[in-house]
Amino acid sequence: MANYTELLARIADRAREDEPTTPLTAGLPAPLSPDLIDSAEERLGFPLHPLLATIYRDFSNGGFGPGEQLFSLTDGPTSEKAVECYLQARARYAGTEWAWPEGVLPILTWGCGMFACVDCRSEQGTVLLFEPNPGDPDAAWWIDSPSLAAWFEHYVDDTGWWVKAEEGEDFDEMAPWPDARERAAT
Repeated sequence: MANYTELLARIADRAREDEPTTPLTAGLPAPLSPDLIDSAEERLGFPLHPLLATIYRDFSNGGFGPGEQLFSLTDGPTSEKAVECYLQARARYAGTEWAWPEGVLPILTWGCGMFACVDCRSEQGTVLLFEPNPGDPDAAWWIDSPSLAAWFEHYVDDTGWWVKAEEGEDFDEMAPWPDARERAAT
C-alpha cells in the first residue's frame, strides 16, 4: 500500500488556505469511518482507488479542491454525492451510446455537465474529464491526469488545466481516453 502522508499534508495545507464554501459547516467536513467507506464500496461494486479512500477516511469527506470542490462520498455537506452520482449515471445511460464506464467515479463537477472522475480500476487512479457538451459520445472522455496523485499535485500547486482556463489560456493538452468505449460496454 502506498504511503500518501506527504501528499495528504500538502493537500490539507492547501485546502485550509482555500476559503471553505461548504454550506452547512465551517471548515472541512469530518472524514468518514472505514465502515462507511466499506459500505460505499459495496454499493458501487468496486473498491475506491487507495488514495481516494485515504482522503475520505483520513482527511475529509469532500468539500475542498478545485472547481466546485470534491464531492462527499455518501452522506455529507456537498450537494452531490459521488456514490449517488455514479449510480445515477450508470442507470441513466445504460444501453445507450453514452453508457457510463464501470469503475469511473465522478468526484467533482466543473459545471455544464462536465465531471472530474477517477478510474478506480486503474492502478494509478487515472483522472478523467467527462465533457459531453460537443454532443459526441466518442469524444466525451479525456485524460485529465495520468494519476490521482498528480491531479492533487496540480490542485496543490495551482497548475491544473482549470487554472489555465480560468486565466483565459487554451488547454488543448488532454488526450482522448482510449478505453472509454470498451469500458462503457461493461
